[in-house]
Amino acid sequence: MASPITTVRDELSLIGTIVELLKQEQRALVAADTDALNAVTPQKSQLVGQMGALARQRHQALAAAGLSADDAAMPAWLEAQADPAATSLWQDLLAAALIAKELNRVNGMLIAKQLSHNQTILQAMRTPVGAADTGVYGPTGHTSVSAPSRRLVVG
Repeated sequence: MASPITTVRDELSLIGTIVELLKQEQRALVAADTDALNAVTPQKSQLVGQMGALARQRHQALAAAGLSADDAAMPAWLEAQADPAATSLWQDLLAAALIAKELNRVNGMLIAKQLSHNQTILQAMRTPVGAADTGVYGPTGHTSVSAPSRRLVVG
């Protein structure tokens, strides 16, 4: 089994790539560039999957060392190693993860803002000027307002 620090090196490399993709995603969101967004999304998903696999490997290595199989065990493992370079790598990974988390949060806000804007535009397109909110455009492009109809019951 590999050392936990081996996966940390790989995770740090991947998180750097994810951060760059998140920055690309942010630029595409600001520019409303759907083609760029469509290119970034599958790459980001693949890298996040790889990050999860590496984290699981690190957790397994920690468990093999007699520690709990989670991130909380890393400080104890690092202390036992007394390796400043390994500690520095772990700290770099944690810092990069915080950057990625913040970029992802901001991108989520940009997406929510764009969705809200799109909903407002769609609602405006569905409601003719001066009509009640019940008006919608029909297949011919003309407004069709649903009004109560009178139906006679013959009996």
